[in-house]
Amino acid sequence: MSNERLRGAMLAAGLSAEDLGAQIEVDPKTVQRWVTKDRIPHRTHRLAAARILGKDDVYLWPATESDERNRTASQAELVQIYPNRGSIPISTWTALLDATCESIDILAFAASFLHDTLPDFDSQLASKARQGVHIRPLFGDPTSEAVRIRGQEEGIGDLLAARCRLTWSYVQPLLEVPGVLARMHGSTLYSSIFRFDDTLLANTHTFGAPASHSPMIHLQRVPGGRLFSNYLLGFERTWDRGTAVAAGDLS
Repeated sequence: MSNERLRGAMLAAGLSAEDLGAQIEVDPKTVQRWVTKDRIPHRTHRLAAARILGKDDVYLWPATESDERNRTASQAELVQIYPNRGSIPISTWTALLDATCESIDILAFAASFLHDTLPDFDSQLASKARQGVHIRPLFGDPTSEAVRIRGQEEGIGDLLAARCRLTWSYVQPLLEVPGVLARMHGSTLYSSIFRFDDTLLANTHTFGAPASHSPMIHLQRVPGGRLFSNYLLGFERTWDRGTAVAAGDLS
C-alpha cells in the first residue's frame, strides 16, 4: 500500500524524493519506500519531513497517533491555563507581540480588548508587517448568523455585531500595509485563537458566557505535540472558509 498523503504533500511542496531526502539527510530510495510501501520513518526523520512539508506527522503517518512520545510532547506544550482572559497580564500580550518575527494569526469575532487594553496595538501590527511578519486577522462578519446567535446566547443581542464593526474599523488602516491579509468569517467560534510564532493562546468558549469570562489555554509548540497543531488547524479551516477583505472594502 502506498502513502498517498505523503505523495500529495511532496507534490504540493514541489519536492522530489531526492529533494526531501537531501533536506532530511536520508537516501532518496528510503523516501521512495516511505511513499510506495508506506514505510514509517524513524521519529526524527518523520518530524523533520512533516516540518518541511508543512503537515502534521500523524496526518502523513496515521499509524503513529498512539506513539507515547507524541502524547508526552503534547503534555509538554501546555504552559499554563488561565481561569479567564482577564487573568493574563497585559505584559504577556505585549511581550508576545514584541518577540514575534514570523507569524501573527488572530481568530475571533471581535477581540476588541486588544485595541482597548494594548497600547498602540494596531500600529505595532503595522510595524511588525513592515518588518516581514505575516499578519492574518480573521474577525467576524457582523451580518452573519453565527454572530447573531452568539450575541443572543451571551444575552447582549446586537452588541456583538456592533463590536465586530468596531473591530473592522480599527483593522481598516492595516489593510493597506503589505504583509497584512485579512478575512471575515461567519463560522461557529468554538475558541478564539491568538498565535504568535510558536506560542498560541486559545480562549475556549463557554455557552452563554462572554469570551472574557472563559478559560485561556497557553501553549508552546513542541515537535511531535498535538495541541498547538490542532488549534492552528482550526484556524486554517476557518481561514479557508472566510472572505478576503481588502483596503476599501469596508468604506
